Amino acid sequence: MSAHSDGDGTGTGTGTGTGTEGHPTRDPGLQPERTRLAWRRTTLSGTVVAVLAAKAALHGGAAPASVVATALCCVLWLTFLRIAHVRIRTLASTNRPRALTPPYATAAALCTVALAVCGAFLVL
Repeated sequence: MSAHSDGDGTGTGTGTGTGTEGHPTRDPGLQPERTRLAWRRTTLSGTVVAVLAAKAALHGGAAPASVVATALCCVLWLTFLRIAHVRIRTLASTNRPRALTPPYATAAALCTVALAVCGAFLVL
């Protein structure tokens, strides 16, 4: 083995080493931080939509359809907020976070789209 071996016996000198399971050690760089910030930006956007939806519903009088759409916006926002909070905590807890599971990804996408639709309904 050469003096610059990376730990796998190949002597390539890349310096990456190997993890405990035999996988190369991963240097995530700033990717987890960028992903956390993206989740926070999306949550902030949802907050703005929910607040503007409530303002739009109350501005012209509280019609029953507007109240229902506003309540739905709030529920969707709270649901997305919960999903985002769990994901942000997962990303912050380790250098190698597990992937977002398909049910959570689907729920987050549906909440985002439904929130936009409800907001558009209130504006129009």
